[in-house]
Amino acid sequence: MDIKKLQTLVVDALEDVKGQEITLFDTTHLTSLFDRIAVVSGTSNRQTKALAASVRDKVKAAGGDVIGMEGEDTGEWVLVDLGDMIVHIMQPAIRQYYRLEEIWGEKPVKLGAAKRKSTAEGLEADEPKVKSKHLAANQAQVDAKPVNERKPAAKRATAASKTAATGSAARKPAAKKAAVPTGKTVKVAPSKSETAAVEATKAKPPKRATKAAAPAAPAEAAPVKKVIRRIKKTDE
Repeated sequence: MDIKKLQTLVVDALEDVKGQEITLFDTTHLTSLFDRIAVVSGTSNRQTKALAASVRDKVKAAGGDVIGMEGEDTGEWVLVDLGDMIVHIMQPAIRQYYRLEEIWGEKPVKLGAAKRKSTAEGLEADEPKVKSKHLAANQAQVDAKPVNERKPAAKRATAASKTAATGSAARKPAAKKAAVPTGKTVKVAPSKSETAAVEATKAKPPKRATKAAAPAAPAEAAPVKKVIRRIKKTDE
């Protein structure tokens, strides 16, 4: 029988009788006597015997060979020899004492593909796990809805009117300037600084008249050039 089919039958048989902590190891690199070794725990002598009987019956029904069984008398450690595979069915105290996993457990075989879906363990594995609601990652996420930034025309008009009313109420009306009639002269009182400047000017002594500067001496008249014309006498 194919080793993969054999290990599947063994795991299914152990799960049918509620075997605990089922582990499977590949031993081809350690010995040539067998290719697989399975270790499973039973809570009592009665359960260990029932596990061994389930493995024997299922393998025989599938046409496999069961070479022998040992330890059925006490039920503390029952060994089922299937030729290419050895099954160790042990009580928890015996399993913890001998620690077969440390001897044969260099290459563990994953049991995910070998488990039957019809067993209770398989059904429990298929059921979705209950997630804690305290974690933010496990809480249901609400799908984000697209936001329509453009408001309808009626809503936009209402919002604009509300905004205009609020703005006009917030702003105080400016004081109206007094209208000055045209064609009339309006007298404006002088400021304090101007009044003080005028009084300071009045208090100053009058300035003394400065002597007029002497008129400058007339410039000497330039000599008048005399022109002498010579008359040429002509012979009569």
